[in-house]
Amino acid sequence: MINIDRPYTGHVSPGADPQQRDVPGASIVKMSVGGMDNNCYLVQCAATGAALLIDAANESERVAELIDYVAPGQIGLIVTTHQHPDHWQALKQTTAATGAPTAAHQLDADPLPVRPDRLLADGDHIDIGELSFEVIHLRGHTPGSVTLALTDGDGLVHLFTGDSLFPGGLGRTANPADFDSLYQDVTTKLFARYPDDTVVYPGHGDDTTLGIDRPHLPEWRERGW
Repeated sequence: MINIDRPYTGHVSPGADPQQRDVPGASIVKMSVGGMDNNCYLVQCAATGAALLIDAANESERVAELIDYVAPGQIGLIVTTHQHPDHWQALKQTTAATGAPTAAHQLDADPLPVRPDRLLADGDHIDIGELSFEVIHLRGHTPGSVTLALTDGDGLVHLFTGDSLFPGGLGRTANPADFDSLYQDVTTKLFARYPDDTVVYPGHGDDTTLGIDRPHLPEWRERGW
């Protein structure tokens, strides 16, 4: 039985209740699923009830319970942030249960168990009810990793970064060239664009803000991860 924890701290654990953060115009529900502590996010428009699911990562029964509790029949789209299997283990079951269309970047589409109904590109916008999410393509962790940017009614930006950006560093990369690509994209498309109070919701673990991590960018560049 799903229960929603409040107040929101951004720290969730596998098997524990999800947490909900209410912001002007939307609610953000965060739940940890699976043995790799993946974060699954359900973002709902306060005005219409329409909702976006980000990363149907694992534990399809718990994901279904969350949807039925928060936004039954309201999932407008399921976005997979990147191709790694720990982020889509429940995608096929969740798509079948909800009938919702799916989306991912073209460069990460082929490994997914469900062919995306929509192929995302840098600069695209996803409209869910009265909410608009901008798609930001970040190369490096995988070729087609995407971040979704939502600006709430007070102007605060919320970034759903998958495995590209975490508290304390970038996502894992396979070689120096991939690290350079990811570092370049994260610094120019996120840190150079958005203010310090921008909230980061990663694919695993706790939330952070750009302001907390901005002073450490030279250290990340030096260490190469």
